[in-house]
Amino acid sequence: MSVGGRRFASSVRARASLGATAVVAVALVAAGIAVVLSLRSNLTDGADRSADRAAREVALDIASLVTDRASYARLDLQDNAEHPVQVTDEGGRLLAATKGLQRISGTAVSAVTPAKIPAPGATAAPGDDDDEGADDDSGTDDNGGDDDGDDNGHGDDDPAVGEIADRSSFTTGSATVDGESGEYRFAAVEVTDRAGETVVVHAGASLADRQAAVNTTTVSMLLGLPVLLLVVGGVTWLMTRRAFRPVEGIRREMAAITASTDLSRRVPEPASDDEVARLARTTNETLTALEAAVERQRRFVADASHELRSPIASLRTQLEVGDAHPELLDVPGAVADTVRLQQLAADLLLLARLDAGERPGRARFDLGALVREEVSQRTRDRVPVTLDVGSGLEVAGSRGQLARVLGNLLDNAQRHTRASVTASVYRSGDQVVLAVADDGSGVPEAERERIFERFVRLDDARSRDDGGAGLGLAIARDVAVRHDGTLTVGGARTGGALFELRLPRADGTSADGSESTDTTDAAAGA
Repeated sequence: MSVGGRRFASSVRARASLGATAVVAVALVAAGIAVVLSLRSNLTDGADRSADRAAREVALDIASLVTDRASYARLDLQDNAEHPVQVTDEGGRLLAATKGLQRISGTAVSAVTPAKIPAPGATAAPGDDDDEGADDDSGTDDNGGDDDGDDNGHGDDDPAVGEIADRSSFTTGSATVDGESGEYRFAAVEVTDRAGETVVVHAGASLADRQAAVNTTTVSMLLGLPVLLLVVGGVTWLMTRRAFRPVEGIRREMAAITASTDLSRRVPEPASDDEVARLARTTNETLTALEAAVERQRRFVADASHELRSPIASLRTQLEVGDAHPELLDVPGAVADTVRLQQLAADLLLLARLDAGERPGRARFDLGALVREEVSQRTRDRVPVTLDVGSGLEVAGSRGQLARVLGNLLDNAQRHTRASVTASVYRSGDQVVLAVADDGSGVPEAERERIFERFVRLDDARSRDDGGAGLGLAIARDVAVRHDGTLTVGGARTGGALFELRLPRADGTSADGSESTDTTDAAAGA
């Protein structure tokens, strides 16, 4: 298959057009078959009625005129190719037939020449059974049976003398009259003549009109079907082209965005409120989110490079000076720069893991015990940390990551406090709250969300050696979100900042099995 053929086969428009055309074709074929069958049935019923009328006209003549078998030869059965007629007795002997009848089938009697009628008083030849079987004086028939019907020796179902049966039977056959052959629908009607003999009249009605009508209808449908399918396919192609035109516009714009890497561009949004318009809006929302992510990544890389440059340059300078003048080597400063680099590298690695979607573990542990343990190891804090920690408050997650959050919050408080830092753990409803408060200058309300952005520090005048890299609070919030929690900042009673980490409780009971009590006053102490 060529490239163009493959593209056509994979086109939604092509598949929609072919599918619609196929469905319509199946529907039209089914409807055409139903129409032809219905037409054929109706025309067959018409032929049955016509054959029945012809048979009953002949039966009426027999019932009123025929008094013996010789009378059948005088029946007026014209040379009628439209309604060929046979009259037979109950034994299947042909008594009369249409003049010019040369061949017939479908009536169970193939004879076309009437049998010879014996002269009155003549003895029937052996095998002839044209006697009426008259009754004897004892009231019994020739067969010795009782005559409990009429006196003509006929069965109970035979019509009475001079009457025609109500029911007719119909068969399909063929006949040739004066060299013209055709298909016929035959009606068979029983009638009892004046002599008391029951005969069967077979009259046919030509099916030529039916066949002609069916053929004409079939040919018309076969000729019209391709035209209708072309119209349906063309209309479907045009409609799908119009419907998918916005989709093609979206595709072209996305291809251009991919080629140019310009994420500020947007795909066109149709004015309608259909699926295509919603697709365009969702695509633009995705592009907006992608642009913001890429921009955030660019800023992150630039800020990380900037933060790494200072300690690396300082460390290099100290090492070069120490190499040239060993007595001037600032070992504590080099160690401090190395520690700062190590911490920054660890922060960047953790951020990269969080951005990659790493989910924390689901280990359960006591958050109060974690706080007590971490605070006990902080021996170099400028201001001692005051604890107000409840017990039996379990959370689920990564112990190491939450310890990092606590450390970042305490480091931030130590940088800004004047004389006190408080760490509290208490229960609030279905949550466990870790609160860290200081008595520093606090965070302006307008900046309380901005401080959680990466590499953001509000005190720009502070030297980088005294402050952090601006990653601690960003890491803390990301970890909180990954633990299905929140991290917010507000004002403490002491005038400083109050950071609250809220996490879902791991269960509803304390470690000793008793129900934990709310200690919401702990926040007030902060």
